[in-house]
Amino acid sequence: MKRKRILLFGLQFIIVMASIGQMHSPADLILLNGKIITVDHHFSIAQAVAIRQDRIVAVGSTNEIRKFGNAKTKIIDLAGRTVVPGLIDFHTHPEGASVSELDEEIPDVHSIEDVLSWIKGQAALKKTGEWIRYPKLFFTRLAELRQPSLAELDSVAPHNPVFLNGSYGGMINSAAFEASGITVATQHPGIVKDKLSGKLTGFIRASAFGLLKLPPQKILSQQQRMDALEVMLKKYNSYGVTSICSGGGDYKTFTNYQELNKSNKLTTRIFQNIILSRSAGTSINTLIDTLKSFKYSTGYGDSMVRIGAIKLILDGGILTGTAYMRKPWGRKAAGIFGIDDSSYRGIVNYTREELVAFVKVANELNWKFTAHCTGGGGVDLLLDAFEEANKIKPIQPARFSIIHGNFFTYPSMQRMAALGVYADMQPAWFYKDADAMKYILDDETLRSFHPYADMVEAGITINGGSDHMVKLDANTSINPYNPFLAMWTAITHRTERGSLIKGSQSISRQLALEMYTINNAFGSFEDRLKGSIEPGKLADLAVLSDDFLTCPVDHIKNIQAELTILGGKIVYDSGNVRLDR
Repeated sequence: MKRKRILLFGLQFIIVMASIGQMHSPADLILLNGKIITVDHHFSIAQAVAIRQDRIVAVGSTNEIRKFGNAKTKIIDLAGRTVVPGLIDFHTHPEGASVSELDEEIPDVHSIEDVLSWIKGQAALKKTGEWIRYPKLFFTRLAELRQPSLAELDSVAPHNPVFLNGSYGGMINSAAFEASGITVATQHPGIVKDKLSGKLTGFIRASAFGLLKLPPQKILSQQQRMDALEVMLKKYNSYGVTSICSGGGDYKTFTNYQELNKSNKLTTRIFQNIILSRSAGTSINTLIDTLKSFKYSTGYGDSMVRIGAIKLILDGGILTGTAYMRKPWGRKAAGIFGIDDSSYRGIVNYTREELVAFVKVANELNWKFTAHCTGGGGVDLLLDAFEEANKIKPIQPARFSIIHGNFFTYPSMQRMAALGVYADMQPAWFYKDADAMKYILDDETLRSFHPYADMVEAGITINGGSDHMVKLDANTSINPYNPFLAMWTAITHRTERGSLIKGSQSISRQLALEMYTINNAFGSFEDRLKGSIEPGKLADLAVLSDDFLTCPVDHIKNIQAELTILGGKIVYDSGNVRLDR
């Protein structure tokens, strides 16, 4: 992954013809006078690029690339601007995020006061008994590092049920308990009670979400969902994103993207993971039979929409104390998450035997396999299953990955490198959550949290993504989908609160850019198709508002696209780049 940079100026020039026929065919679009960061094998820097139809024809100096044009060729004068390959977000959830603010904007909260103020305002607007819900509120991201208490919630919404949903755990008030018929006598492992008094605390785990008598979700038409998705993807375009891996969907989701493409409304390429969720009582054999029944597997589709990995949910989350760790969560976590078992390591949804059985079949059926796995114990369990599957059929060609992972020790990194397992990482989790992890976890566990430099040194390919789930804004959403904020995080290892945590794990700008370009193209088996600016590859490019390689490091997180090009067509234009003709 350590590549020598070659600067190409003036006499230095690289051109490779995609075919003999193209040698005499003019380019449709030429970008001149720029700084083209190719992210090729040598991390070459060029000045210009020629595009014909949806492909890159040539890359080189301005003088040489001019020769590929004629009177009909569109010319863009970059005026020194930086160009990078179209960026790839390898883990995002635009389907849900796109409709999360259709009715009203979700506030960006950073403290208990922010949360309570919002709830109070909602209670004033709603009728008695109407639910107040906040999607994806991770209380470890609040300044106080705690949930609002039951008493606090009751004080601002005494007559409205409140549900603060934190994905793998949440908080409700007394009105919500009453509306749902939950009392101190209710026996359910997901209802957390005070260890001494036995009273309800308001904290519930995801397993108890089904007990809540929530009103039905607003029914959106297919057209409303498709329109919202189109808008969301265009927002991604404004940050130079031209491809995404949709982190969890089904064949219907895949078909929706195909329909967007047929109507010429799809502005990013899609690698669609297929998620298999396990409901209570579902046997592993049933899941395996479902997998065997699928008509299509990884790679099916075209350059715009492809089937991605098959995905399972292995454990919970680090922000609710439900990630499956290598050792018990510990005393501090007990106080924060309401854990009353000193041996508690988190939740795990599959036994080793079940996981091995499923992964073997997925590998035999030529699926790329991945799993939501947020704790170190989950990482080790997954690697056990991967090693067993590898004994029957090598998994390296299938490019298996671990989504999130978060905690990687030296032994686990060695195992991943030996198997060719990719790390599907989201720097937003470090940016948002490293401060909380530093407080909650012991030093040994913290050292294994997002160790980018060590992973690179171990030879692991890191895929970069956002895990964007809720809200539309690139920087305040849950989680932020601004790829430059993510790259800045990997480069500086700084958090949202300004802390420098484990600075030795910072990586170079080159490596950070590779995470969001060529590495992600490798992850979807499309490295010969995209991920770098080279002749013959798809013409997916982003013209940037600043020089990613040389601007002051804190400027990186503020970079946006000036122009985003997908397959030779402009899908985002800030209006700041001049089209000569």
